Amino acid sequence: MGTPGEGLGRCSHALIRGVPESLASGEGAGAGLPALDLAKAQREHGVLGGKLRQRLGLQLLELPPEESLPLGPLLGDTAVIQGDTALIARPWSPARRPEVDGVRQALQDLGLRIVEMGDENATLDGTDVLFTGREFFVGLSKWTNHRGAEIVADTFRDFAVSTVPVSGPCHLRSLCGMGGPRTVVAGSSDAAQKAVRAMAALTDHPYASLTLPDDAAADCLFLRPGLPGAPPFLLHRGGGDLPNSQEALQKLSDVTLVPVSCSELEKAGAGLSSLCLVLSTRPHS
Repeated sequence: MGTPGEGLGRCSHALIRGVPESLASGEGAGAGLPALDLAKAQREHGVLGGKLRQRLGLQLLELPPEESLPLGPLLGDTAVIQGDTALIARPWSPARRPEVDGVRQALQDLGLRIVEMGDENATLDGTDVLFTGREFFVGLSKWTNHRGAEIVADTFRDFAVSTVPVSGPCHLRSLCGMGGPRTVVAGSSDAAQKAVRAMAALTDHPYASLTLPDDAAADCLFLRPGLPGAPPFLLHRGGGDLPNSQEALQKLSDVTLVPVSCSELEKAGAGLSSLCLVLSTRPHS
């Protein structure tokens, strides 16, 4: 069946959503999040979009900001995409569930096959789902329950799906990610290391592992752009955000490192992978 990472296909499109003023005011979907610097958050978001489009060569689709959806920019929570299939998530917070509507329509317009959760007992945040290229790991967290994980397995039947307990307020992808086609990166916290050990015990595939000083540094995106001959990239938090993790990231010699910042957006609970949806194959037109 090949080697780990083969299923991490070449990317063609990225989807982001603009930053509304309501996020800066601290409304945060009623979550009581601190106010943030709107101009800085929008600059970070704009730079991220520029890197996706210009550095990685992806076709960038940007949904407009919606004041009624203060956490709308965190659209990585709204769907799980593999190949031409998009599973529309069901966020744990009822206030966030309207965020999926615009994302659903955008993915449908791109020709993806849309799968709905269809179970009011299920909760699923997309950033609790890590795809390695060979299999899925779903974090069982405050945000995602067993029924949500079962629906991931039902949707992506060509891949093994395993569940990983996630402690505290974290999502799985805020603790670990793919640093390359065969490498799992993880933060150094107890929660991150527990998650990685659980993944290692569940998988039949050999992955190298790299521990980073900062959990947030492991929230990264390994991408193979669709440009012919283009090397794989790792979109990651840069030295301005997480200086202690940069030396360890340099050990990932088989990827081109592309640093970005989301330190202001992080105040609203954003991790890097929550700020965009990447289509891993060209959708049908």
